[in-house]
Amino acid sequence: MNMQDAIRTVFGKYAVFSGRAARSEFWYWVLFIVLVSIALSIVDGMLIAPMTGHEAFDPEAGQPLQLLFNLATLLPTLAVSVRRLHDTDRTGWWILLGLIPIIGNLILLWWYIQAGTGGDNEYGPPAIASD
Repeated sequence: MNMQDAIRTVFGKYAVFSGRAARSEFWYWVLFIVLVSIALSIVDGMLIAPMTGHEAFDPEAGQPLQLLFNLATLLPTLAVSVRRLHDTDRTGWWILLGLIPIIGNLILLWWYIQAGTGGDNEYGPPAIASD
């Protein structure tokens, strides 16, 4: 699976919390989110801030494009994260572990890095992607 396929798959399963997501799908999605967030932060700082009467990159100017992007990708990000946990044979409710500062996110990161279970598990057949 390449990055374009991963993005298409995640947006195609916008709010689908069932099934499984391969490592490549999850990590390409994370890369996409990071790259777009950086680009939008630059655009917000260079263009939007001066248009609203602030200095370029003024922290008080806000980042409206970044906010809209975050809102638009919140649900698919949660969905692909839950599907990734399913691929490691864990319930999606473990995503709530991320609410525990530092330790919870480190545990989730460890699980996201792990290879998925081979063959079917209780969440269905493996996601179609080569990890």
